[in-house]
Amino acid sequence: MSTSPFQQVKTLIKWGILCLAVGLGIGGLAAFFLQALTFVTDIRTTHIWLIMGLPICGAVLTYLYQVYGANSIKGNNLIIERANGSNEAIYLRMIPLSLFGTILTHLFGGSVGREGTAVQMGGAVAAAVGKTAKRVITLTDKEKEILIICGISGGFSSVFGTPLAGTFFSMDVLALGKIRTEALIPSFLTALVATHTTQFLGVAKPVYPVPVIPSFTWTLIIQVGLCAVVFGLVSRLFSQGIVWIKHMYQRLIPTRPVLRTFVGSSIILLFVVVFQTTRYLGLSLPLVSDAFSGDQRPLDFLMKLIFTTFSLGGGLQGGEVTPLFEIGATLGSSLSQLFHLPHSLITTLGFIGVFAGATNTPITCFILGIELFGSPIAIPLLYVCLISYLVSGDTCIYRGQNRKLGKMRFR
Repeated sequence: MSTSPFQQVKTLIKWGILCLAVGLGIGGLAAFFLQALTFVTDIRTTHIWLIMGLPICGAVLTYLYQVYGANSIKGNNLIIERANGSNEAIYLRMIPLSLFGTILTHLFGGSVGREGTAVQMGGAVAAAVGKTAKRVITLTDKEKEILIICGISGGFSSVFGTPLAGTFFSMDVLALGKIRTEALIPSFLTALVATHTTQFLGVAKPVYPVPVIPSFTWTLIIQVGLCAVVFGLVSRLFSQGIVWIKHMYQRLIPTRPVLRTFVGSSIILLFVVVFQTTRYLGLSLPLVSDAFSGDQRPLDFLMKLIFTTFSLGGGLQGGEVTPLFEIGATLGSSLSQLFHLPHSLITTLGFIGVFAGATNTPITCFILGIELFGSPIAIPLLYVCLISYLVSGDTCIYRGQNRKLGKMRFR
Protein backbone atom coordinates (compact mmCIF):
# COMPACT_ATOMS: atom_id res chain seq x y z
CA MET A 1 0.00 0.00 0.00
CA SER A 2 1.41 3.42 -0.98
CA THR A 3 1.74 6.17 1.60
CA SER A 4 0.56 9.69 0.84
CA PRO A 5 3.13 12.53 0.86
CA PHE A 6 1.29 14.10 3.81
CA GLN A 7 1.59 10.88 5.82
CA GLN A 8 5.29 10.61 4.96
CA VAL A 9 5.95 14.17 6.16
CA LYS A 10 3.95 13.51 9.33
CA THR A 11 5.98 10.36 10.04
CA LEU A 12 9.25 12.17 9.35
CA ILE A 13 8.35 14.97 11.76
CA LYS A 14 7.29 12.47 14.43
CA TRP A 15 10.52 10.49 14.22
CA GLY A 16 12.58 13.65 13.91
CA ILE A 17 11.24 14.85 17.26
CA LEU A 18 11.67 11.42 18.90
CA CYS A 19 15.24 11.03 17.63
CA LEU A 20 16.13 14.56 18.70
CA ALA A 21 14.80 13.94 22.21
CA VAL A 22 16.61 10.60 22.61
CA GLY A 23 19.84 11.92 21.05
CA LEU A 24 19.97 15.04 23.19
CA GLY A 25 19.20 13.05 26.34
CA ILE A 26 21.79 10.34 25.87
CA GLY A 27 24.34 12.76 24.41
CA GLY A 28 24.18 14.91 27.52
CA LEU A 29 24.34 11.93 29.85
CA ALA A 30 27.27 10.44 27.93
CA ALA A 31 29.20 13.72 28.14
CA PHE A 32 28.76 13.83 31.91
CA PHE A 33 29.62 10.13 32.18
CA LEU A 34 32.83 10.32 30.15
CA GLN A 35 34.04 13.44 31.93
CA ALA A 36 33.25 11.83 35.28
CA LEU A 37 35.26 8.73 34.32
CA THR A 38 38.28 10.87 33.49
CA PHE A 39 37.88 12.70 36.80
CA VAL A 40 37.60 9.59 38.99
CA THR A 41 40.41 7.83 37.10
CA ASP A 42 42.71 10.75 37.87
CA ILE A 43 41.68 10.59 41.52
CA ARG A 44 42.32 6.84 41.75
CA THR A 45 45.74 7.00 40.09
CA THR A 46 46.71 9.82 42.47
CA HIS A 47 45.31 8.06 45.54
CA ILE A 48 45.92 4.41 44.77
CA TRP A 49 44.84 3.36 48.27
CA LEU A 50 41.24 3.85 47.07
CA ILE A 51 41.33 0.41 45.45
CA MET A 52 41.04 -1.06 48.96
CA GLY A 53 37.41 0.08 48.91
CA LEU A 54 36.52 -1.97 45.81
CA PRO A 55 34.93 -4.90 47.73
CA ILE A 56 32.73 -2.53 49.77
CA CYS A 57 31.81 -0.58 46.62
CA GLY A 58 30.86 -3.75 44.74
CA ALA A 59 28.82 -5.11 47.62
CA VAL A 60 26.91 -1.84 48.12
CA LEU A 61 26.11 -1.54 44.41
CA THR A 62 24.87 -5.13 44.28
CA TYR A 63 22.68 -4.44 47.33
CA LEU A 64 21.19 -1.37 45.64
CA TYR A 65 20.43 -3.36 42.50
CA GLN A 66 18.85 -6.15 44.55
CA VAL A 67 16.65 -3.78 46.57
CA TYR A 68 15.84 -1.00 44.11
CA GLY A 69 16.92 -2.18 40.66
CA ALA A 70 14.08 -4.57 39.75
CA ASN A 71 15.00 -5.99 36.33
CA SER A 72 17.71 -3.33 35.78
CA ILE A 73 20.24 -5.86 37.02
CA LYS A 74 19.97 -7.56 33.60
CA GLY A 75 21.82 -4.57 32.13
CA ASN A 76 22.48 -4.59 28.38
CA ASN A 77 20.60 -7.85 27.95
CA LEU A 78 17.37 -6.18 29.09
CA ILE A 79 17.81 -3.46 26.45
CA ILE A 80 18.60 -5.97 23.68
CA GLU A 81 15.70 -8.24 24.64
CA ARG A 82 13.32 -5.28 24.67
CA ALA A 83 14.50 -4.24 21.20
CA ASN A 84 13.89 -7.84 20.09
CA GLY A 85 10.25 -7.67 21.15
CA SER A 86 10.24 -8.55 24.85
CA ASN A 87 7.48 -6.95 26.92
CA GLU A 88 9.71 -6.31 29.95
CA ALA A 89 9.59 -2.73 31.15
CA ILE A 90 12.71 -0.56 31.21
CA TYR A 91 12.60 1.70 34.23
CA LEU A 92 14.21 5.13 34.48
CA ARG A 93 16.04 3.97 37.62
CA MET A 94 18.42 2.11 35.29
CA ILE A 95 20.09 5.44 34.48
CA PRO A 96 21.35 6.40 37.97
CA LEU A 97 22.14 2.80 38.88
CA SER A 98 24.26 2.12 35.80
CA LEU A 99 25.73 5.63 35.61
CA PHE A 100 26.89 6.06 39.19
CA GLY A 101 27.53 2.34 39.61
CA THR A 102 30.07 2.38 36.79
CA ILE A 103 31.63 5.67 37.93
CA LEU A 104 32.13 4.27 41.45
CA THR A 105 33.47 1.00 40.09
CA HIS A 106 36.13 2.94 38.16
CA LEU A 107 36.91 5.12 41.15
CA PHE A 108 37.76 2.04 43.20
CA GLY A 109 39.57 0.21 40.40
CA GLY A 110 37.22 -2.31 38.80
CA SER A 111 38.62 -3.47 35.44
CA VAL A 112 35.54 -2.70 33.33
CA GLY A 113 34.55 -0.62 30.31
CA ARG A 114 32.05 2.12 29.58
CA GLU A 115 29.90 1.35 26.52
CA GLY A 116 27.58 -0.95 28.48
CA THR A 117 26.54 1.91 30.72
CA ALA A 118 25.95 4.19 27.72
CA VAL A 119 23.79 1.55 26.01
CA GLN A 120 21.75 1.04 29.18
CA MET A 121 21.27 4.78 29.63
CA GLY A 122 20.32 5.10 25.95
CA GLY A 123 17.73 2.36 26.25
CA ALA A 124 16.28 3.89 29.43
CA VAL A 125 16.12 7.36 27.85
CA ALA A 126 14.40 5.94 24.77
CA ALA A 127 11.88 4.06 26.91
CA ALA A 128 11.13 7.22 28.90
CA VAL A 129 10.72 9.26 25.71
CA GLY A 130 8.34 6.60 24.38
CA LYS A 131 6.23 6.68 27.55
CA THR A 132 6.05 10.48 27.46
CA ALA A 133 5.23 10.54 23.74
CA LYS A 134 2.26 8.19 24.28
CA ARG A 135 0.35 11.13 25.74
CA VAL A 136 0.24 12.91 22.39
CA ILE A 137 1.02 10.32 19.68
CA THR A 138 0.40 6.64 19.08
CA LEU A 139 3.38 4.27 18.96
CA THR A 140 2.94 0.71 17.78
CA ASP A 141 4.86 -2.13 19.42
CA LYS A 142 7.21 -2.16 16.43
CA GLU A 143 7.83 1.57 16.77
CA LYS A 144 8.61 1.14 20.46
CA GLU A 145 11.24 -1.44 19.54
CA ILE A 146 12.73 0.93 16.97
CA LEU A 147 12.88 3.64 19.62
CA ILE A 148 14.89 1.35 21.90
CA ILE A 149 17.20 0.61 18.95
CA CYS A 150 17.68 4.37 18.64
CA GLY A 151 18.70 4.49 22.30
CA ILE A 152 21.32 1.78 21.72
CA SER A 153 22.62 3.69 18.71
CA GLY A 154 22.86 6.96 20.61
CA GLY A 155 24.60 5.35 23.57
CA PHE A 156 27.25 3.54 21.54
CA SER A 157 27.99 6.38 19.13
CA SER A 158 28.24 9.06 21.81
CA VAL A 159 30.87 7.13 23.79
CA PHE A 160 33.15 6.38 20.84
CA GLY A 161 32.35 9.34 18.60
CA THR A 162 31.31 6.99 15.78
CA PRO A 163 27.77 7.66 14.50
CA LEU A 164 28.00 5.19 11.61
CA ALA A 165 29.17 2.33 13.82
CA GLY A 166 26.57 3.28 16.43
CA THR A 167 23.85 3.13 13.79
CA PHE A 168 24.77 -0.36 12.65
CA PHE A 169 25.65 -1.69 16.11
CA SER A 170 22.10 -1.02 17.30
CA MET A 171 20.69 -3.10 14.43
CA ASP A 172 23.51 -5.68 14.17
CA VAL A 173 23.78 -6.72 17.83
CA LEU A 174 20.17 -7.84 18.22
CA ALA A 175 20.32 -11.11 16.30
CA LEU A 176 22.69 -13.24 14.24
CA GLY A 177 21.98 -13.11 10.52
CA LYS A 178 19.44 -10.33 10.73
CA ILE A 179 19.82 -6.55 10.64
CA ARG A 180 16.79 -4.44 11.54
CA THR A 181 16.98 -2.15 8.51
CA GLU A 182 13.58 -0.61 9.26
CA ALA A 183 15.36 1.23 12.08
CA LEU A 184 18.14 2.58 9.83
CA ILE A 185 16.99 6.18 9.39
CA PRO A 186 15.88 6.91 12.99
CA SER A 187 18.92 5.07 14.35
CA PHE A 188 21.25 7.17 12.21
CA LEU A 189 19.52 10.43 13.15
CA THR A 190 19.76 9.59 16.85
CA ALA A 191 23.42 8.64 16.53
CA LEU A 192 24.23 11.95 14.83
CA VAL A 193 22.43 14.01 17.45
CA ALA A 194 23.93 12.07 20.36
CA THR A 195 27.48 12.17 18.99
CA HIS A 196 27.45 15.89 18.27
CA THR A 197 25.77 16.68 21.59
CA THR A 198 28.52 14.83 23.47
CA GLN A 199 31.24 16.56 21.48
CA PHE A 200 29.56 19.97 21.86
CA LEU A 201 29.69 19.47 25.62
CA GLY A 202 33.45 19.08 25.53
CA VAL A 203 34.19 15.39 24.94
CA ALA A 204 36.57 14.88 22.03
CA LYS A 205 36.47 11.85 19.75
CA PRO A 206 39.32 9.39 20.46
CA VAL A 207 42.15 9.67 17.94
CA TYR A 208 44.27 6.65 17.03
CA PRO A 209 47.33 6.30 14.79
CA VAL A 210 46.57 5.62 11.13
CA PRO A 211 48.09 2.23 10.23
CA VAL A 212 50.61 1.80 7.44
CA ILE A 213 49.14 -0.56 4.84
CA PRO A 214 51.81 -2.70 3.18
CA SER A 215 51.57 -4.42 -0.18
CA PHE A 216 49.75 -7.69 0.35
CA THR A 217 51.35 -10.95 -0.69
CA TRP A 218 49.86 -14.42 -0.37
CA THR A 219 52.17 -15.02 2.58
CA LEU A 220 50.95 -11.89 4.38
CA ILE A 221 47.32 -12.75 3.63
CA ILE A 222 47.77 -16.15 5.27
CA GLN A 223 49.60 -14.62 8.23
CA VAL A 224 46.88 -12.02 8.76
CA GLY A 225 44.26 -14.81 8.54
CA LEU A 226 46.07 -16.79 11.22
CA CYS A 227 46.18 -13.70 13.43
CA ALA A 228 42.42 -13.35 12.91
CA VAL A 229 41.96 -16.94 14.11
CA VAL A 230 43.85 -16.03 17.29
CA PHE A 231 41.69 -12.92 17.73
CA GLY A 232 38.56 -15.05 17.43
CA LEU A 233 39.82 -17.61 19.95
CA VAL A 234 40.73 -14.89 22.46
CA SER A 235 37.32 -13.24 22.03
CA ARG A 236 35.73 -16.63 22.67
CA LEU A 237 37.84 -17.05 25.81
CA PHE A 238 36.73 -13.62 26.99
CA SER A 239 33.01 -14.26 26.45
CA GLN A 240 33.05 -17.75 27.94
CA GLY A 241 35.37 -16.67 30.73
CA ILE A 242 32.82 -14.20 32.09
CA VAL A 243 30.12 -16.89 32.05
CA TRP A 244 32.38 -19.50 33.68
CA ILE A 245 33.41 -17.13 36.46
CA LYS A 246 29.81 -16.08 37.14
CA HIS A 247 28.76 -19.72 37.40
CA MET A 248 31.71 -20.51 39.66
CA TYR A 249 30.77 -17.75 42.11
CA GLN A 250 27.10 -18.78 41.96
CA ARG A 251 28.01 -22.36 42.84
CA LEU A 252 30.27 -21.29 45.69
CA ILE A 253 27.89 -18.62 47.07
CA PRO A 254 24.45 -19.51 45.66
CA THR A 255 22.07 -17.41 47.76
CA ARG A 256 23.96 -14.26 48.80
CA PRO A 257 24.70 -12.02 45.79
CA VAL A 258 26.05 -9.16 47.93
CA LEU A 259 28.63 -11.45 49.52
CA ARG A 260 29.35 -12.93 46.10
CA THR A 261 30.31 -9.51 44.70
CA PHE A 262 32.34 -8.71 47.81
CA VAL A 263 34.36 -11.89 47.32
CA GLY A 264 34.68 -11.30 43.57
CA SER A 265 35.97 -7.76 44.15
CA SER A 266 38.41 -9.01 46.77
CA ILE A 267 39.87 -11.38 44.18
CA ILE A 268 40.77 -8.33 42.04
CA LEU A 269 42.72 -6.91 44.98
CA LEU A 270 44.42 -10.27 45.39
CA PHE A 271 45.51 -10.10 41.73
CA VAL A 272 47.00 -6.65 42.37
CA VAL A 273 49.06 -8.07 45.23
CA VAL A 274 50.08 -11.26 43.42
CA PHE A 275 51.04 -9.57 40.14
CA GLN A 276 52.37 -6.44 41.81
CA THR A 277 50.63 -4.07 39.40
CA THR A 278 47.67 -1.71 39.09
CA ARG A 279 48.21 -1.42 35.33
CA TYR A 280 45.02 -3.33 34.47
CA LEU A 281 42.59 -1.55 36.80
CA GLY A 282 39.88 0.78 35.50
CA LEU A 283 39.79 1.62 31.80
CA SER A 284 43.56 1.02 31.41
CA LEU A 285 43.66 3.33 28.37
CA PRO A 286 47.51 3.52 28.39
CA LEU A 287 47.46 -0.09 27.18
CA VAL A 288 46.21 1.09 23.78
CA SER A 289 48.85 3.80 23.35
CA ASP A 290 51.53 1.33 24.49
CA ALA A 291 50.29 -1.19 21.93
CA PHE A 292 50.45 1.25 19.04
CA SER A 293 53.91 2.45 20.08
CA GLY A 294 55.13 -1.13 20.52
CA ASP A 295 55.85 -0.64 24.22
CA GLN A 296 53.28 -3.11 25.52
CA ARG A 297 54.31 -6.07 27.63
CA PRO A 298 54.05 -9.50 25.97
CA LEU A 299 51.24 -10.71 28.24
CA ASP A 300 49.32 -7.44 28.60
CA PHE A 301 46.42 -8.91 26.62
CA LEU A 302 46.14 -11.92 28.92
CA MET A 303 46.44 -9.89 32.11
CA LYS A 304 43.75 -7.44 31.01
CA LEU A 305 41.54 -10.37 30.01
CA ILE A 306 41.97 -11.94 33.46
CA PHE A 307 41.31 -8.72 35.37
CA THR A 308 38.24 -7.85 33.29
CA THR A 309 36.61 -11.28 33.20
CA PHE A 310 37.00 -11.61 36.96
CA SER A 311 35.67 -8.08 37.49
CA LEU A 312 32.55 -8.60 35.36
CA GLY A 313 32.13 -12.24 36.40
CA GLY A 314 32.40 -11.15 40.02
CA GLY A 315 29.44 -8.80 39.68
CA LEU A 316 31.07 -5.39 39.19
CA GLN A 317 29.31 -2.80 37.02
CA GLY A 318 30.66 -1.66 33.66
CA GLY A 319 31.08 -2.48 30.00
CA GLU A 320 33.19 -4.86 27.98
CA VAL A 321 34.07 -3.07 24.75
CA THR A 322 36.95 -0.83 25.88
CA PRO A 323 38.71 -3.79 27.55
CA LEU A 324 38.18 -5.76 24.31
CA PHE A 325 39.86 -2.96 22.35
CA GLU A 326 42.83 -3.08 24.73
CA ILE A 327 43.07 -6.86 24.71
CA GLY A 328 42.94 -6.89 20.91
CA ALA A 329 45.45 -4.07 20.41
CA THR A 330 48.01 -5.48 22.85
CA LEU A 331 47.56 -8.98 21.44
CA GLY A 332 47.99 -7.70 17.88
CA SER A 333 51.11 -5.76 18.84
CA SER A 334 52.63 -8.79 20.56
CA LEU A 335 51.86 -11.04 17.57
CA SER A 336 53.41 -8.56 15.16
CA GLN A 337 56.61 -8.43 17.22
CA LEU A 338 56.75 -12.18 17.74
CA PHE A 339 56.30 -13.08 14.06
CA HIS A 340 57.82 -9.92 12.49
CA LEU A 341 54.59 -8.73 10.90
CA PRO A 342 53.61 -5.12 10.00
CA HIS A 343 53.17 -3.65 13.47
CA SER A 344 50.61 -0.88 13.00
CA LEU A 345 48.46 -3.05 10.72
CA ILE A 346 48.24 -6.08 13.03
CA THR A 347 47.74 -3.89 16.12
CA THR A 348 44.84 -2.12 14.42
CA LEU A 349 43.30 -5.37 13.20
CA GLY A 350 43.58 -6.81 16.72
CA PHE A 351 41.93 -3.70 18.18
CA ILE A 352 38.84 -4.33 16.04
CA GLY A 353 39.06 -8.10 15.47
CA VAL A 354 38.69 -9.26 19.07
CA PHE A 355 35.68 -6.97 19.48
CA ALA A 356 34.09 -8.45 16.33
CA GLY A 357 34.36 -11.99 17.67
CA ALA A 358 33.11 -11.19 21.17
CA THR A 359 30.00 -9.29 20.02
CA ASN A 360 29.11 -11.19 16.80
CA THR A 361 28.89 -7.86 14.96
CA PRO A 362 31.35 -8.04 12.03
CA ILE A 363 29.57 -5.39 9.93
CA THR A 364 29.55 -2.93 12.82
CA CYS A 365 33.22 -3.58 13.52
CA PHE A 366 34.12 -3.12 9.85
CA ILE A 367 32.43 0.29 9.86
CA LEU A 368 33.91 1.16 13.28
CA GLY A 369 37.40 0.41 12.02
CA ILE A 370 36.92 2.68 9.00
CA GLU A 371 35.58 5.50 11.19
CA LEU A 372 38.50 5.24 13.62
CA PHE A 373 41.38 4.34 11.28
CA GLY A 374 40.35 5.37 7.76
CA SER A 375 39.18 3.60 4.60
CA PRO A 376 42.56 2.26 3.33
CA ILE A 377 42.33 -0.53 5.91
CA ALA A 378 38.88 -1.65 4.70
CA ILE A 379 39.77 -4.90 2.90
CA PRO A 380 42.06 -6.48 5.54
CA LEU A 381 39.66 -5.20 8.21
CA LEU A 382 36.63 -7.01 6.78
CA TYR A 383 38.76 -10.13 6.20
CA VAL A 384 39.80 -10.21 9.86
CA CYS A 385 36.35 -9.33 11.24
CA LEU A 386 34.70 -12.19 9.34
CA ILE A 387 37.30 -14.78 10.37
CA SER A 388 37.22 -13.72 14.02
CA TYR A 389 33.41 -13.73 13.93
CA LEU A 390 33.33 -17.31 12.63
CA VAL A 391 36.08 -18.63 14.91
CA SER A 392 34.48 -17.20 18.07
CA GLY A 393 31.69 -19.77 17.74
CA ASP A 394 28.32 -19.61 19.45
CA THR A 395 29.47 -17.21 22.14
CA CYS A 396 28.74 -13.55 22.80
CA ILE A 397 29.16 -11.07 25.63
CA TYR A 398 25.46 -10.22 25.22
CA ARG A 399 23.19 -13.06 26.33
CA GLY A 400 20.16 -11.16 25.06
CA GLN A 401 21.33 -11.50 21.46
CA ASN A 402 19.11 -13.80 19.39
CA ARG A 403 21.43 -16.52 18.06
CA LYS A 404 18.85 -19.00 16.75
CA LEU A 405 19.85 -18.53 13.12
CA GLY A 406 23.49 -19.46 13.80
CA LYS A 407 26.54 -18.26 11.87
CA MET A 408 26.78 -20.83 9.10
CA ARG A 409 23.24 -20.79 7.73
CA PHE A 410 23.34 -19.17 4.32
CA ARG A 411 19.71 -19.58 3.37
